[in-house]
Amino acid sequence: MSTKSSAIWGSSSLAIAIFALSFAPILIRIIENDLGPYGTIFNRLWIASLALGLGKVVKLLWDKHSGRLSTTAKKPYTFQDFFYLFLLASSESAFLVTWAWSLTKTSVANSNLLHNTTPIFAAVGGWLLFSQSLNRRFIIGMILALGGTFVIGFQDFNLARDTLIGDSAALLSAFFDAGSLLIIEHLLVKFETSTILLWNFTLSSLLLLPCTLLFEDRLLPASFSVWFALIALGLFGSIIGLGALVYSLKQFSSSFVSLILLLEPIIAAFLAWLIFAEELSLLNGLMFIIVLSGIYLAQSDGELDNIGSTEAT
Repeated sequence: MSTKSSAIWGSSSLAIAIFALSFAPILIRIIENDLGPYGTIFNRLWIASLALGLGKVVKLLWDKHSGRLSTTAKKPYTFQDFFYLFLLASSESAFLVTWAWSLTKTSVANSNLLHNTTPIFAAVGGWLLFSQSLNRRFIIGMILALGGTFVIGFQDFNLARDTLIGDSAALLSAFFDAGSLLIIEHLLVKFETSTILLWNFTLSSLLLLPCTLLFEDRLLPASFSVWFALIALGLFGSIIGLGALVYSLKQFSSSFVSLILLLEPIIAAFLAWLIFAEELSLLNGLMFIIVLSGIYLAQSDGELDNIGSTEAT
């Protein structure tokens, strides 16, 4: 694939990921009328795992029937591969659990504000582990984009002793989220996007099952509307959203992708305005402009020219 085509596919997948993931809060709001946060996450993951697994089986049977089944010997799994796949599922589960738990111990504003520090952890981790460059333009752009998200968050941010545990959990969720992106970036050197997703969804759902049974009154939803929202969340939010996000990591660094993800809560706010008639202020629009300006400044450091540096082999 040419550099130009890779840039187009990478940018398109990242745009799809942001749009698809922005619908997640809308669907979660519907689901949490019937299920708690752990139940929502668990059901989202096993539905995505089942759908993706069935899709891979159907594709395998179709390729075999049409004679297009690859005869190329695949590289066997090593102990290191299993270690990183389990580490990814553990990091993803820890991210989801700490974020969900933080919402029970602190305000939504505090949780979102502190979780938005993910790009900082991703940038530092990429610099330490993968020797990714952190030049002045990228750092200024990151600070500007983060500042844009903090503009809104600081309106309702509450620094109090009784929210310290929840605030710490939200900050910890940002650390685990960045860790997941960095691990995926490493795994893409060997594995396809669908393989990483299937392992991640399956192992994460198994790891989250004990938490769901322990902290939730109900494992499965009772109403058809919630089932519909869960299926939509699993297919659209997880398979399409996370799938496109993982694919984009073939082209862009985890620090840059995490920076782009700062657009997700902004788009979700606009969707909530359209669907739930939630209020949007002039400050929301200002934040959108500041974040976009920071992202533009960060990407203009040459990130879009580093295409294919982590292509899967």
